[in-house]
Amino acid sequence: MSDRLQTGIPPLDEMLGGGLLPGKLTVVLGATGIGKTQLGVSFANKGAAQEGERGIFFDLTSRGDSQNHLDYARRLFDWELAAAEVNGHVPTDTIWDRSQTRRDVMHLFRDAGRRVTSADMDADEWRLWKSEQIKKLDQAIAFFYGNFVHGVRRAVIDGIEPVDRAAESIQFELFEYVYQQIIRKEHDWLARDLFRVHYRENADKVAETAYDHESIGGMLLATSHEVMLDDLITRPIESGDVLSNANTIILMGKVREGNRMGRAIYIAKHRGSACDESIVPYVIEESGLRLAP
Repeated sequence: MSDRLQTGIPPLDEMLGGGLLPGKLTVVLGATGIGKTQLGVSFANKGAAQEGERGIFFDLTSRGDSQNHLDYARRLFDWELAAAEVNGHVPTDTIWDRSQTRRDVMHLFRDAGRRVTSADMDADEWRLWKSEQIKKLDQAIAFFYGNFVHGVRRAVIDGIEPVDRAAESIQFELFEYVYQQIIRKEHDWLARDLFRVHYRENADKVAETAYDHESIGGMLLATSHEVMLDDLITRPIESGDVLSNANTIILMGKVREGNRMGRAIYIAKHRGSACDESIVPYVIEESGLRLAP
């Protein structure tokens, strides 16, 4: 297996010096409809060739509709995504059964019209949100751990909506928990969080299915207010902004080409690796993203 996690888009991998670094966070930032989710689906799909397992999607959309993972996966890769059920039940009794545990996508919150910043909520709404969050985090732990023990090494988090202040975003808050306390957590400690009082009876199986959390690549797809690539490049990073802690930042935005608008991609940050700092045009085709030569 390569030391780099390839995105499934060879020209982009070349720009990244071979691909993304495992055990690190990549943030893909751009406006709605710019192609972020297609990039995420390509990255997840490439896991089949590199690690023997496709990646998974954790959808944080909180306004009803989920992202287009299902349609893109089917159209681009003939991949029928299997969705994890979100019904309040934490399936610890079936975690070792691949046929019941290995799922491709989880859409945790489905409340149409939910606000996504703490500033928009009154005290009662905030308490309700925190209560719901706590209940569903156990299901999130089971989803990630159940996939990781069955060989998954890529996690794509999607559905982050733009806010004026990142520190007030309940989605960013939830992402930070998922990334730091689930994806980046050592396998045995995550298993303790999942099994709790039943950990001892599962300890042998936990050891048998141990995985290296440093081998897991995390990709966050975040929607920006900014549409133009130039505005994204000059966007200030504020305190609490997830961009400040990302190892790699990929910006996708609109560019003006004479009297026409096009799209271009730019690698704003790729810590620990040389990268191509060119602004590279791309188009979205039926087969996915195609970067200019």
